[in-house]
Amino acid sequence: MSETESKLRVLVAKPGLDGHDRGAKVIARALRDAGMEVIYTGLRQTPEMIAEAALQEDVAVVGLSILSGAHMALVPRVLALLRANGLDDVRLFVGGIIPDEDVPALKAMGVAGVFGPGASTGDIIAAVRASVAGQTS
Repeated sequence: MSETESKLRVLVAKPGLDGHDRGAKVIARALRDAGMEVIYTGLRQTPEMIAEAALQEDVAVVGLSILSGAHMALVPRVLALLRANGLDDVRLFVGGIIPDEDVPALKAMGVAGVFGPGASTGDIIAAVRASVAGQTS
């Protein structure tokens, strides 16, 4: 594991009113077990809380777990707040119940990756690493 990778900080958040966090906890643990530093914010976070946590925790990646169907409202708000806080380089991933037809729009907004139910933790870890490795300084 490289020194840069060992310092990779990831924020995992559950925006909105959805109260189911098993998937978010599984992903948080998998990322931690892969050598990343993971901050889990817990349930019912507002976009403002998530953006503030990303700023305060100096993360490279934010992962949102959304099962409520509100992804097309929550994701643009989180992205806008990240940008407003000067966090343009933070990569945003979304997981949960995301209809296939919404994936191109999410990616066009700037989402680095979208993962649905049953996604491989190995694929998620690889995508997070690749997105950060691909950043230009």
